[in-house]
Amino acid sequence: MTDSASQVLYQARIPIYPRSVKGRFRTLKWGILTFAYGVYFLLPWLRWERNAGPDQAVLFDIADRKFYLFDLVMHAQDLFWLTGFLLVAALLLFFVTSIAGRVFCGYFCFQTLWTDLYLLIERLVQGDRVARIRLDKSPWTANKFLRKVLTHILWLAAAFLTGLTFTLYWGNAPELIVEWFTGKAPFAAYATTLFLTITTYVMAGLAREQVCTYMCPYARFQSVMFDEDTRIVAYDVARGEGKAGRHKVTRDLKTLEQRQQQGVGECIDCGYCVQVCPTGIDIRNGLQVQCISCALCIDACDTIMGSLGWDKGLIRYTSEKQAEGKESRILKPKTIAYGLVLLAAIAALLWGVSNQAPLEMSVVQVRQPLFVRLSDGRVQNSYELHIENKTDQPLKLAIMMRGLAGAELDVGKLSSVEIGPQRSLRVHARVRWNSGNRHKGSRSFEFDLIPQTQPEIGMISAPATFYMPGGDS
Repeated sequence: MTDSASQVLYQARIPIYPRSVKGRFRTLKWGILTFAYGVYFLLPWLRWERNAGPDQAVLFDIADRKFYLFDLVMHAQDLFWLTGFLLVAALLLFFVTSIAGRVFCGYFCFQTLWTDLYLLIERLVQGDRVARIRLDKSPWTANKFLRKVLTHILWLAAAFLTGLTFTLYWGNAPELIVEWFTGKAPFAAYATTLFLTITTYVMAGLAREQVCTYMCPYARFQSVMFDEDTRIVAYDVARGEGKAGRHKVTRDLKTLEQRQQQGVGECIDCGYCVQVCPTGIDIRNGLQVQCISCALCIDACDTIMGSLGWDKGLIRYTSEKQAEGKESRILKPKTIAYGLVLLAAIAALLWGVSNQAPLEMSVVQVRQPLFVRLSDGRVQNSYELHIENKTDQPLKLAIMMRGLAGAELDVGKLSSVEIGPQRSLRVHARVRWNSGNRHKGSRSFEFDLIPQTQPEIGMISAPATFYMPGGDS
């Protein structure tokens, strides 16, 4: 057996015990976390008055195939808006990453937000870093058992609340939550809640930094968006190491003057920057794929530098050029290109949303049979008209056709149809035509919808094809 064959291909996870820290970036992260949680957990309960439709501000109604976002209603045929939104989100991510690195990961990613909450719970129940390490190394006692059990119970409670809240976005929240706890909710509500409870508990409570390091693809392809001007969290090697390297504070190395005289850098090798890192890396070893740019190491280092009375910024947001003493640019061809494409995508999405048609119609040919020869010699084709009223008012519509001179349109005994607000309607229409020997094969024509109420909407047309015997079709 060769040495390569005997190598261990699996390494057990090394537990990470992040230490608490205070500072401007930690405060910013708490603010973003509070805002994000407030939006996520409270939004399903926000009421919103509409002339038609549910009174929930944000509701994804699968049964009626409508997404309600405040005053905006997205129908099934508007799904391309979602494509546009995802494109804008991707371009925004590329644009921000090219300028400021992985700030999305450090401040806005769901994994980061929920891991912060789980770490807070763990810290409140088990204590800070040293206490948690000591607890894990100690033998099992009643105190340890109770602390561990309480931690996991609170984790599961947070995960359950996360999953249940997500489920409430897909139904009327006040009614759905009652149905959920009384056993009357649909199976999908229970399955969704259970799935998100399990995944949240595992990802934020058990996997944690492994999600960012091994599971998230962004950590792997982010490097293609980095360049010498990208702002990253970096350690000032020249200042921190000096000529003789870093060294702890001793009686002979207490002041900057003493350290400079002996060629020692300003880093006192306290390890605080490593202890606060949620992924367990040492930023002093340079930029690493595990770094999520949360900047907690900056807060830690600034705290130590401030306590010593030395200048802060030994660890800071900087770029490769700035670290080398060169001028760094934010506006460069790549970022300008990202920005222009992003603005174009946003403009296209806003135009599509603002120019939503209030009334739509599509025509489906009934092909079994494609045509019927009637006893009077005429040919009959059948169609199904799909009409969608996207307004918040009922509409009365007249259905007409044009393009087949002398043809008869039969939509039943109704001279017009009525359709409710935010509703759809299917109308079966028959077209009978005697073309004689003038036309064979197929002929194009159009169906027209003419609003008899709200005439400002204007006529809506949809193309169709009339098939006759004797042609190639």
